[in-house]
Amino acid sequence: MKTKDKAYTDQELLNKVKSLPTFTKIPKQRWILGVRSKEDVYNSYDDKFYEFEGEKFIRVLTGTTNAGSGVLRGGFLKYNKRGVAVLKADEWYYNVWSYGLHRGKMPALIQKGRRVKVYRDGNKNKKVEQIGAPELGWYGINYHTNTYDFSLANLRLLSGPLGTGVQDVRLLMTGENIWSRLNITRNHLRMGSR
Repeated sequence: MKTKDKAYTDQELLNKVKSLPTFTKIPKQRWILGVRSKEDVYNSYDDKFYEFEGEKFIRVLTGTTNAGSGVLRGGFLKYNKRGVAVLKADEWYYNVWSYGLHRGKMPALIQKGRRVKVYRDGNKNKKVEQIGAPELGWYGINYHTNTYDFSLANLRLLSGPLGTGVQDVRLLMTGENIWSRLNITRNHLRMGSR
């Protein structure tokens, strides 16, 4: 999905990261910066994930930081009665993810390290909102692709994200091995634009 959000320069992104209260340093290895779309279109891939190595920009991927319709509209009750986990915007995290399998099936960066801050959105509408006081913990905030089936001739835009506290990346090429190119295991980031 093409958004009307501003395109950021590398320097604007780095300056924003460095201004965050939890920032201490830019990692030397590869790291990911997630930026939420201000449009926040329901059930779509309207967010961006910027990949850097140190301060060098590598590429940008389309994805989503939002839970899918099934979870957002009440499916969260299966996991947490207070609401779906929504990552707190404008936060910098180190040592959150390690390589593993999402739901035991899909190569992913899975939350095994440090805790992250989330809000609980339990109002069952079509918007992902930062409601109430943030809580700190382990919520299974994983970074993964939007399909389990890498054999498709053309990966399609699925009807919605696969997770609850989600960081879905939309792959643009069949068989693209995002994990071998990222090689991220120690320093990670999550930042929103709201």
